[in-house]
Amino acid sequence: MKNVHLTKFEKSVYRAVMEIPLGETRTYQWVAQRIGNHKSARAVGNALNKNPFAPYIPCHRVIASCGTLGGYRGGLKKKAELLKKERSYLSFHVVRSTYHAKKRKRFFEILRRGT
Repeated sequence: MKNVHLTKFEKSVYRAVMEIPLGETRTYQWVAQRIGNHKSARAVGNALNKNPFAPYIPCHRVIASCGTLGGYRGGLKKKAELLKKERSYLSFHVVRSTYHAKKRKRFFEILRRGT
């Protein structure tokens, strides 16, 4: 990878975006407020458009305040696919961990009863 030079603002935006949990979204306004500059939502969008580390810095998790996808350097179709993939990954693991929790509970009930 080439040498990447980021501004202080871009670094703060990318740090804030890294706080967005897998499978969730936040708005450009949320990011702007998070970095302490509530009037910079448009500048946040511009910084995310330049993100050289996508999808590792998950700029696809940032959407417009009205609920639309906003923009994405890789195209809106790709942004929607990434979000869908993250949500289905989470759904699978929530179902899976719930299943295993029920199995463990049943196992311990059997141990307590001695049967």
